[in-house]
Amino acid sequence: MAGDLRGGEKLPSTRDLAEQLGISRTVVLLAYEQLLAEGFAAGQAGSGTYVSSGMKVAGAASPERTAQVQLSRFGGLAAAAWSRMNFPPRAARALPYDFAYGRSDLGAFPFEMWRRTLLRCARRAPVSEHDYGPAGGNARLREAISNHVRRSRAVVSEPSQVIVVNGSQQALDLIARVLFSKSERVAVEDPSYQGTTEVLRAAGARLLAMRVDREGIDPAQMPANARIAFVTPSHQYPTGAILPLARRLALLDWATRQNAVIVEDDYDGEFRYEGQPLESLQGLDREGRVLYIGTFSRTIFSALRIGYLIVPKSLVTAFAAAKWLCDRHTASLEQEALAEFIANGMYERHLRRMRRRNAARRRALLEAIEKHLGKRVEVTGDGAGAHIVLWPKSGAEEDWVIAAAAARGVRVYGISPYFLKRPVRTGILLGYSRTSETQIREGIRRLGEVL
Repeated sequence: MAGDLRGGEKLPSTRDLAEQLGISRTVVLLAYEQLLAEGFAAGQAGSGTYVSSGMKVAGAASPERTAQVQLSRFGGLAAAAWSRMNFPPRAARALPYDFAYGRSDLGAFPFEMWRRTLLRCARRAPVSEHDYGPAGGNARLREAISNHVRRSRAVVSEPSQVIVVNGSQQALDLIARVLFSKSERVAVEDPSYQGTTEVLRAAGARLLAMRVDREGIDPAQMPANARIAFVTPSHQYPTGAILPLARRLALLDWATRQNAVIVEDDYDGEFRYEGQPLESLQGLDREGRVLYIGTFSRTIFSALRIGYLIVPKSLVTAFAAAKWLCDRHTASLEQEALAEFIANGMYERHLRRMRRRNAARRRALLEAIEKHLGKRVEVTGDGAGAHIVLWPKSGAEEDWVIAAAAARGVRVYGISPYFLKRPVRTGILLGYSRTSETQIREGIRRLGEVL
């Protein structure tokens, strides 16, 4: 292809080439067979092997001549979104005190039990189950999810309303595909999860930023010209505000008046530390206006790539079809194993352990903040989830705090990239699902020196 060998040029014999390269002749024979099969070479009986005379070589492409492929509108928007993504990266240099957020505690998950469950499901599965599966997901898993969220989150659904997806990000993508028209006006929290805002931008939506206060989004400020709203009521992402019942009811009332739908992203609703968890928006909905997104990335492990979307009955066909068009279905063996993991009680036991561990780490974090930071900061998001936000009262700049903390061996994260509009104050995100109580106390002590 590079033009080093011209059409009609004779190739060395397999014996000679094997001797030149110091390799087995069998390897050379296999290589020649492949060249002959693909049409790069041609054999002439009694004469040898030659480069095919029909080879048309364009010459090696130089960087200046690399083809410039035109992107679609979606492709251009997706490429632009990449530079704005701000998920906690895997740092090149590990720091001893890393308050990473948005990830599960891998050390707490019973991987040996999971491996045995996977192996058992693989052994007993008939051959027919290795064919394409239902687009909506494994029937046992859909039933297990429906039963679990009914008990834990007061979500009202039938298994047929559950669409198993490849993580909550695919759920967001499917919603944009199924429900959006060009230039659709969409109400989103500000600040908001980047995975949501960038999916919406790439779909061509016009984002209407709704400021968030200590109680989450304010329904009284909801726009009259939006048909869809994306919210995280159980633990607002990223501020951690919990939407009170009165605002939940008011938000549903807004949706009724506007004939709108609400997307409820319940990304870590399993973790609540004070009082009873509030009923999900979906459970309060009586008109089929709420789409509910859940994920196992925060409770099991993110590489599993299984989440779920619970849709009103009227939308089941459209979303199942969209899932089929996207990737047919989510991996079957993992779905079967997860269904068994939930049905036999292992998932509930794992959640109880996770809640206890997170509660102890949260307590250590809040005590350390009180001891080393005191009244110098305001804290939000400590009632649920696995991260909080520190709001320094000194007015210190976000980048300076992050750099100064890193110099002391502490990695913290800024909240500003999550705002659609300019943030009004500095905020520091602190996750605690992967940090020990000892690390938390020492990390906050060092952060106290910075602030």
